Amino acid sequence: MSVATKHADAPSPRTGYSHAAKTAVQETTLRVKEMHRAIADKSFGVLRRIPLVAGPAQVVQSAHDVISAAVYAAIHHGSGSVLAAAAIVEKQRTGFVASKPPGRLASGLRSALNAAFGDHLAACNNVLAIDMAIHANGAAIPLDAVALRSDFPEAGGRICVFIHGLGCDEHSWRTGDAAAEGESDFGCQLHADFDYTPLYLHYNSGLPIARNCAQLALLLEELLDAWPWPVTDLLIVGHSMGGLLALGACEQAAESGLRWPHATRMLVSLGSPQLGSPLERLGHLTTAALNLSNITTPLARIAATRSQGIKDLRGGPGAAQTVPGRHRIAFRFLGASLAEDPDHPLGEFLGDGLVTLSSATAHAIEGDVQSARLGKLGHMRLLGDARVYRQIRAWLVELGDAALPVRR
Repeated sequence: MSVATKHADAPSPRTGYSHAAKTAVQETTLRVKEMHRAIADKSFGVLRRIPLVAGPAQVVQSAHDVISAAVYAAIHHGSGSVLAAAAIVEKQRTGFVASKPPGRLASGLRSALNAAFGDHLAACNNVLAIDMAIHANGAAIPLDAVALRSDFPEAGGRICVFIHGLGCDEHSWRTGDAAAEGESDFGCQLHADFDYTPLYLHYNSGLPIARNCAQLALLLEELLDAWPWPVTDLLIVGHSMGGLLALGACEQAAESGLRWPHATRMLVSLGSPQLGSPLERLGHLTTAALNLSNITTPLARIAATRSQGIKDLRGGPGAAQTVPGRHRIAFRFLGASLAEDPDHPLGEFLGDGLVTLSSATAHAIEGDVQSARLGKLGHMRLLGDARVYRQIRAWLVELGDAALPVRR
């Protein structure tokens, strides 16, 4: 069974957006109620210490507590009933047919929800939780020879797997205008220049990174087993969190004796936060600060509901490393900076807006390892900038005959 396939005896998936909205409304109502109670307790606590006012204050507080509890209960149950009814309508109108691919906008929204609350969606078996799979034209492709031959009739032994980052999907790699100046569709270019068949991974980026790494290691093994042609060359390109997944999967595969690392020619990591994300560290500090007061603690609880996938970015996995001597993989790290000169101290400080240059290029890997830096480039533009493709192409050409372009 595919690592991206749910067990047959799993409970029926819950309706998507309505159930997610119900959970969000009710959790937010509970947090507001807690803040209201903390503020009221502090105010009434002051009044109870004042002579002659303490008695009336106690009476007023009792009435206040009864009324506010009734109001919040009405909001909680009322919203639950309305959104439960909406879930029925939603299910009847959409059907949530897994075989029907969502549009690009719907896919982007679903990916963003998975980034923020993906672990919760998976835990409650919500239909919006994304299963890891190879996608083509917005739909998951079964990893069997018949389906793969049908979807890629002109493919050969060279495969390139693209792995998106946090909150993105397979569409992130498509610029939508390959002819635009300075833009490039990496998949199309690699196919034209090197005869690679581009494959796009879609996964739940809110799950723990280690869990996604384990799933990816098994999925790549299954892909090579099912590929209709002997795989002679596997190229992996990961952006941001996707690069962390690729490196983590490589480590797990090497330790488990899987065969796909032996077929992997190159692993390219684009703007991956090996040493952690400053933005998530700021989020962690903000949550800790909110916990200092019982009035703002409910806000801290709201902030803490962000997915484990996001929390795992706080410190990062540390400098990338893999088991040496058991593969022939060429590791390539590319970092970017908003500054025009990436070697300027300001370029290191700014990074690509989300990941610093040192974090994107950190490694402790022995063997064939290179890194490069590009200036005047933001984090998301790493997905389609022509300079990035030119660097990937140059790295491939440098590898020698096994990776020389077959199309001129």
